[in-house]
Amino acid sequence: MQHLLKRSAALFLALILLSALSVPALATEVETAASVDTALSTAARTAAEASMTYGGADSIQWAVWDDGAITASGGTASPRDLSLGHLAGLSALFGDLYGIGSVSKIYTTVAVLQLVEEGKISLDAPVTRYLEDFTMADPRYRDITVRMLLDHSSGIMGTGLSNALLFDDADSSATDGLLEALSTQRLVADPGAYSVYCNDGFTLAELVVEAVTGQQFMDRVDAYILEPAGLDDTFAPGGTFSPGRLANIYTGTDPRPLPQDCLNAVGAGGLYATARDLAAFGGALTDDTLLSAASRSAMAAPEYSRGIWPDDTLDMLSYGLGWDAVEWFPFSQNGIQALVKGGDTLYYHAGLVVLPEYGLAAAVVSSGGASTYNELAATKMLIAALEGKGISVDETIPALPDASPAAMPAELTAASGWYGSTSLQYRVDVDADGTLTIRSLDAPQSVPAQTFTYCSDGTFRDATGTVSMSFVSEENGQVYLYQKAFGALPGLGTLPVSNYAAVKLPENTVSPEVQAAWDDILTMDFLPLTEKYTSQVYLALAGAASSEVPEQVPGYVGAARIVDAHTARYVPQLPGSGGRDGQDLFVYEEDGATYMTAGNTQYIDASSVQTLFTGSGWSWTTIQEDGHARWYHVGAAAGTTMHVTVPEGGGFYVYDSDGQVAASSVLWDDASAVLPEGGLVVFSGAPGVRFHLHFTD
Repeated sequence: MQHLLKRSAALFLALILLSALSVPALATEVETAASVDTALSTAARTAAEASMTYGGADSIQWAVWDDGAITASGGTASPRDLSLGHLAGLSALFGDLYGIGSVSKIYTTVAVLQLVEEGKISLDAPVTRYLEDFTMADPRYRDITVRMLLDHSSGIMGTGLSNALLFDDADSSATDGLLEALSTQRLVADPGAYSVYCNDGFTLAELVVEAVTGQQFMDRVDAYILEPAGLDDTFAPGGTFSPGRLANIYTGTDPRPLPQDCLNAVGAGGLYATARDLAAFGGALTDDTLLSAASRSAMAAPEYSRGIWPDDTLDMLSYGLGWDAVEWFPFSQNGIQALVKGGDTLYYHAGLVVLPEYGLAAAVVSSGGASTYNELAATKMLIAALEGKGISVDETIPALPDASPAAMPAELTAASGWYGSTSLQYRVDVDADGTLTIRSLDAPQSVPAQTFTYCSDGTFRDATGTVSMSFVSEENGQVYLYQKAFGALPGLGTLPVSNYAAVKLPENTVSPEVQAAWDDILTMDFLPLTEKYTSQVYLALAGAASSEVPEQVPGYVGAARIVDAHTARYVPQLPGSGGRDGQDLFVYEEDGATYMTAGNTQYIDASSVQTLFTGSGWSWTTIQEDGHARWYHVGAAAGTTMHVTVPEGGGFYVYDSDGQVAASSVLWDDASAVLPEGGLVVFSGAPGVRFHLHFTD
């Protein structure tokens, strides 16, 4: 269970806003820039360098668009990147393409709204009107509208796309198979109940565009978005561009670049662009180039307010149609609307900020780093651009309302209990003396228990008085742990937090026998079987195993409520991003092996896999008709050199005892590997593919 619980995020589009901020040392930088406005260029470079510092990016690129023209642009790279000669020319960095991840959702939103303007789509019509084959194992799916796909309120669990994250492989089967995958899934909430980040909704929107137009999605985007806006440097995997233009991506401290990062859920997160093209796209959303004023206004409306949401919107999220935020600090506090979208693949990160009334847009893209920092850097760039126009933006960090310790109402002790989100679980205790204690189950060693004191405004404050917590009972019957705080990041500004951090989990008493079964499951190390050989999941698994099993909420496995000895069902109903990407779990035995299905991915317990057979000369392993990857323990073959004849349509990975990748035909074209003590080997490929193996001392 450890690979699944510890690194399950590797199986999803990596788009969650960061909550823990670290500051690695900034690498020596080489910077190139071209600018009309020297002051703006200086401010932009300073902000980008701050983003690079906080995120530890290998390269970063930025651009500012002002009323029809790029007025500042540049890029910076780390010594690791520069040592490869990738940026030899002064202009090379400007031409580099970066994955923009979920910023792609804005292109999808524009494509849908253009069809609304043509009268071919109604935002409030059911998706089934346009996708006749769309069905789910939950009758409520019929209530999902096109609007709900774009404002994240469909109730779909989140990201069910297996085999969407690939290396150097533009295979579209993940998108093509989404309807089949959803047909067996249930909803986690009523459609329209609240907005929670959902990638599958935008892949459905991509399919709606194709169904209505009869065109491939990118053909439609090229003809109706890229060409009218003059965007020549925006592409999708498999597009007509040189992969050599893509900025290098890396794993850990390894100096070797990885193969091309392909996110094949294009409408949800698969586009590549330069910062200049991305900023120009943002600029095209400030006038009539792509959408009418009415459509742009619809995109910028506070869609989040249609459902359950905290009263205070001073947060990183305030959903519009496609946009992550339509109310963004510090602009909203200055009477300026800013539209914001961030995007992350496992390796690329992007931030786009648009100020419609001023005809301004800024884009920051990076290899490594994080979209959150890039969004904040783009914000600083636009503040500088406004200053150049004589418009001052007050960046004063807001303070929590004045409050002092007070006697707590006795009924608040009933809020004590277990709370959770998709990835984090907590024990929350409210004592009669007004003390709130929050203990993390997931990282008790690195995250000590926090205490808060009840105050006169009905909140609990930390010792510094800068963080407040409270409990909110919503109309859906759920009790939420509400947090509010402001974090200052030197060089990048302020990161406001005002959201429901967790929801109270219903008590779930299970029999000792059922609990014992899941206790055993939690000690298992599950390995993926159904990922394509080019899948990034095989690298994302590296180092995931741990001998320690986190404490679990009684009757739960992570955020999934235990039903019986084989089944656990995801339960949190949590707006924002904390409730995204839930999974139901099903464990079963077959032919003496233990398997788990989570979402649409199947896994096998590592203790169930065989030991590698070396034979007396040549041996082989064949991918069976089910297409499952073949995992092996190294066993007695440790220390020998395995030589592999790698077939077309297949690949292998070798892991050491710490779970680190020691060799890979997919990553580095390896055809042999010295097998490590206590290691694992996986062979993956199409059904019938055979790997011939030879071992030497």
